[in-house]
Amino acid sequence: MNRERATNRRRGGAVALLLAAYPRRAAATRAARALVAQGVLACATVAPGARTFYRWEGRFHEAGSVLLWGKTSPRNAATAVKAIRALHPDRVPEILVLRAGALPAYAAWVTSATKRKSR
Repeated sequence: MNRERATNRRRGGAVALLLAAYPRRAAATRAARALVAQGVLACATVAPGARTFYRWEGRFHEAGSVLLWGKTSPRNAATAVKAIRALHPDRVPEILVLRAGALPAYAAWVTSATKRKSR
């Protein structure tokens, strides 16, 4: 194992990765801009072109989908979920929170970019 990887494992860096599926690109883009501007997310990626298959209220559905990948600090994850939920057009939105390892410098940037706005 090289020195940088060993150092990253010892010190560790963690971010919370939030995944939210949106029915339309415009809604995901508006949410991404607002959440980053508010400091809830350090950054957000909007990835169109997904296809969603699911059962809802007894019926099978297939639809286009857009994914919003948001990055925040683990301490700010609950605040980010609430903010995404408030901006989301779906009655029961798909919002997943994953804790991810990250380079320490990146994790520090994510934390500093969201710290001032944590609630």
